[in-house]
Amino acid sequence: MNIQGLDYNTQREQLVLPEYGRVVQNMVDYCVNIPDKAERQVCAETIVTIMRRMFPADQDAEDYDRKLWDHLAMMSHFKLDIDYPYDVEKARQVRQTRPNPIEYPMKRIPIRHYGNLMFEVFDQLKHMEPGPERDELVRITANQMKRDLMQWSHGSCDDEKVASDLARFTDGVIQLDLDSFQFDHIKPDSGNTNNNGKKKRR
Repeated sequence: MNIQGLDYNTQREQLVLPEYGRVVQNMVDYCVNIPDKAERQVCAETIVTIMRRMFPADQDAEDYDRKLWDHLAMMSHFKLDIDYPYDVEKARQVRQTRPNPIEYPMKRIPIRHYGNLMFEVFDQLKHMEPGPERDELVRITANQMKRDLMQWSHGSCDDEKVASDLARFTDGVIQLDLDSFQFDHIKPDSGNTNNNGKKKRR
């Protein structure tokens, strides 16, 4: 549907800095095209005053004024010919420089539902000396493994599976005695709630 005089943001030019809105962007575009430099200067200073009033809570931040003038230059695509009170060349370089891509850690683990952190704990348990500290970490680890199994198995979990996996992934160092080990009481209803935390109706 195309109604004359009615347009949508998807049909408009993308905003350089959306936080200032389209009205401020239109002001900047108008300022760029003012032929007289003195008049452009007054217009630019007026726009920066408006920008400053939009975020009064940030006025105490360090280099706040420099940031506003940098943003003005960015919104004009650095085409605004005025006497800037600060050097905006650095802002131009930052704007034109692409950040280095962040490498995503891709570790292969035998069983994904335990997660990378759990396998780091398994490695730590292999090298710990027997004692209360290791016993406490074993207790925490076994209970977390049970929670993971319960979550990924839709509520079903086998204590023997936990003991078997714990021994397997610690190279036999940790042997869980199910006759004496007490798991925490874990409710098997974590998978039966929706996004609002309410139980789903059956």
